[in-house]
Amino acid sequence: MRTINVEQITAEVAQMCKEAAYYLPQDVYEALKKGRETEESPVGQVVLDQIIRNSEIARAEDRPICQDTGMTIIFLEVGQDLHIEGGDLTEAINAGVAKGYTEGYLRKSVVAEPLFDRKNTQNNTPAIIYTKIVPGDQLKIELTCKGFGSENKGGIKMLVPADGVEGVKKAVLDIIQHASCNPCPPMVVGVGIGGTMDQAAYLSKRALMRKITERNAHPDYAALENELLDMINKTGIGPQLGGTTSALAVNIEWGPTHIAGLPVAVTICCHACRHSHRVL
Repeated sequence: MRTINVEQITAEVAQMCKEAAYYLPQDVYEALKKGRETEESPVGQVVLDQIIRNSEIARAEDRPICQDTGMTIIFLEVGQDLHIEGGDLTEAINAGVAKGYTEGYLRKSVVAEPLFDRKNTQNNTPAIIYTKIVPGDQLKIELTCKGFGSENKGGIKMLVPADGVEGVKKAVLDIIQHASCNPCPPMVVGVGIGGTMDQAAYLSKRALMRKITERNAHPDYAALENELLDMINKTGIGPQLGGTTSALAVNIEWGPTHIAGLPVAVTICCHACRHSHRVL
C-alpha cells in the first residue's frame, strides 16, 4: 500500500492551476500556427496573429492567456492500492485550487449558489471533480480551466438510433452554428456520444483533455472527427470575425447506451484550450 499526503496533492493542484492559465499546450499552439498558414481571410490572419502572440506573451511572462481563468474541472484516477492520508481528498483539491488562483492572481469566477444570491466564493472553489477508481497505487490528476464564453454555447441533443450518423453530424453542426463566433474561435470541439444525457455531457468534456493531434482509436469515430472538423471549417465562422479556421480539432469520446437512445453532447472550448496533467 502506497501513501500520499493531502498536502502534496494541494501543492500540485495549486501549481497546475497556474500552469493551465499561463501556458497554452504545445499541440494547441502548433495548430494555431498551422491555421494561420492556411487561413484564407485577411482579417482572420490578423486575428490569428494576435491570438498566437498573446499566447507567447502569456508563457514568457507567466500571465493568464485570458481574463476568464475559468471554472476548474478535475478528472481524477485514484489507484485502489493508494492510501491518501492527512485529510479529505476533495478538501485538499479545493485548497489547491484556492491557493493556485490566489497566488497566481487568477480571476475568481465561481458563485456559491447559481440563481438567487450568486455570491462569489472569492477563491474559485469548489472545483468540479470527477473521480474514477483504477488498478494500481498512483494518483492521476487532469485539470482544465473552463471559460464560460465557450461553455455557455455547448448543448445536448437526445437523438434516437434511427437518426444515425447523419443525425449526429446535424446535431453537432446545429450547436456549432448557433454558437457562431461567441465561443472565441478557433474552437476545440468535444463531442460525447452514447451513455445517458449526463454521461454524454461528461464524455464531451473528457474529449477536450485529449491532445488535438490524436484521433479516436476507433477508425469510424476517427473518420467522423475529421469529417466534422471539415464541416465546421466550411461554416465561415472563422477566427472571431470570419474565415476558414473555425475549429482546430474535433475530439469524440463514446460509450455504451440504451437500445432506444443516441445521446449527443457538444462541449465547445475557445482557442485557449487550457489543461495540465500530473501523475503522483
